[in-house]
Amino acid sequence: MSLALETLPPHTLSVVVPMYNEEESVDPMVARVHEGLADYPWPWELVIVDDGSSDETVTRLRAAAQKYGPHVRPIELMRNFKQTAAMQAGIDAARGDVIVTLDGDLQNDPVDIPRMVARLLREDLDLVAGWRKNRQDGLWLRKIPSRIANRLIARITGVKLNDYGCSLKAFRGSVIKSVRLYGEMHRFIPAWLATVTTPRRIKEEVVEHHARQFGQSKYGISRTFRVILDLISVYFFMRFRTRPGHFFGSVGLAAGSVGGLILAYLAVLKFVMGESIGGRPLLMAGFFAVVMGVQFVLTGVLSETLARIYFETGAARQYEVRNPQTFAQDEAWKR
Repeated sequence: MSLALETLPPHTLSVVVPMYNEEESVDPMVARVHEGLADYPWPWELVIVDDGSSDETVTRLRAAAQKYGPHVRPIELMRNFKQTAAMQAGIDAARGDVIVTLDGDLQNDPVDIPRMVARLLREDLDLVAGWRKNRQDGLWLRKIPSRIANRLIARITGVKLNDYGCSLKAFRGSVIKSVRLYGEMHRFIPAWLATVTTPRRIKEEVVEHHARQFGQSKYGISRTFRVILDLISVYFFMRFRTRPGHFFGSVGLAAGSVGGLILAYLAVLKFVMGESIGGRPLLMAGFFAVVMGVQFVLTGVLSETLARIYFETGAARQYEVRNPQTFAQDEAWKR
């Protein structure tokens, strides 16, 4: 393995692990990471983020840092901000050219890290996502809902992966740092990454998956409903981030057109055929459809204004450049 890794381009590696109330997992997790990277020929660090644990997780992380050295870096959040925020904190603190994320519950196997990093660099990818092909979870509560969710997410986002939920992922550092994670976006990192890179630079690799050894899962069947809501947000952001007026305007024009046709039909009945339309439910339906259409169109105009302000103030860019050195302001091109 060492000889194969030494042929890779020079790089540094950061392993990011968010943890919450995982005191029993700290010592074996840190030991397993060191075992998996024992022959790694390039500099690496282990960034462990404590997400406001109420047990002895922080104490054991500090002890692990003293035992192994400064390359083990505990990050302590002031309270429990949830997994996405903890993962973002770790990514912000990471100093490596390549960033690998994994859970701290020992279900991910660090021995897969060198192989994933090697594929990322050799194939010039931006993300290699882990695929838990042989999951060690319950069939009905975890596997089946996960399979349904994975297919639905892949179909809607266009990023074809078999396992969106695996935390073991290898990223090109410059690319993942250009994406900000909020809410519970960690479930859709490949989809969010597709907003700054092309899906053809996102691949997956079969990885080991072990049964949980300590503690209990932080997730239940209720997260299925949150996934659906988050998926709607992902779809909207991917399709209409820079043109929200097209989404709201389309809905508004459709509703307004239906309402206008209804009112036109009723006007013919009233003024041409002399029928009474005051008691018809269709009159109320047409009126409210027109009102809804106007509201959606105005919402679209306001959202376009906000989007323009957002991008023009430099808060975000509409594009990301892979080779920013080509934007250098020099006079070499004139010679």
